[in-house]
Amino acid sequence: MIDPWAALFGAVAGAIAGSFLATLILRWPQGRGVMRGRSACDGCGRVLGAIDLVPMLSALVQRGRCRSCGAAIDPLHGRVEAGCAIIGALALGFVPDLGGIGWALLGWLLLTLALLDWRHFWLPDALTLPLAFFGFTLGLWTTDVALVDRVIGAAAGYLGLLAIALGYRALRGREGLGLGDAKLLGAIGAWLGWQALPFILLIAASLGLAGALVALALGRAVQGQSRAPLGTLLAIATLPGWIVRGLI
Repeated sequence: MIDPWAALFGAVAGAIAGSFLATLILRWPQGRGVMRGRSACDGCGRVLGAIDLVPMLSALVQRGRCRSCGAAIDPLHGRVEAGCAIIGALALGFVPDLGGIGWALLGWLLLTLALLDWRHFWLPDALTLPLAFFGFTLGLWTTDVALVDRVIGAAAGYLGLLAIALGYRALRGREGLGLGDAKLLGAIGAWLGWQALPFILLIAASLGLAGALVALALGRAVQGQSRAPLGTLLAIATLPGWIVRGLI
């Protein structure tokens, strides 16, 4: 049974977290500060007040535009806020304790990394390394995975993709796999243990193949040098991979 009050708390916390994470996704790759100064409109520079910063509701009331200059508000804000709210509601609703907080944090960070990789092919250490740290700490209350399995999972996830990246570079003379992908898989291994990694990789590869087939069906060019956001695929495959691991 879902706890409605815990789910409501998780949804509100997720919407607030999503507001910050959406700003991070939009500004960080551009080298713009996220923590410094007050939030302002990207169009006219007007400092935003409390009424402008209510997650999801402010943009809805303002019809997606700044009240001063009419500049469009990037829809990513509302989508990330809604996504984090859903993650928080499900995590705390079904697991209304420290474990639910862990699931929520894992979901919020994976969503952020998935979008950064999708939009910029970038998985920053400032997110992947804390994700691994939380897997060894908060993750102990989230999943019933022994610490030794977490250590093996982190090492196997990182070193496995690192070996593939180095081998590809040695054979082809160019980069084919970013080290951020290896660090992300290692962080996932710290949360879910080594047993889940084969299923996560299989699902991620299947999603990538399906995406390529869809692109071909739509008449888009798919070549050997075409880039794919592996980090995004790994993030999407994490929960299904964990579920499949539990069923087998």
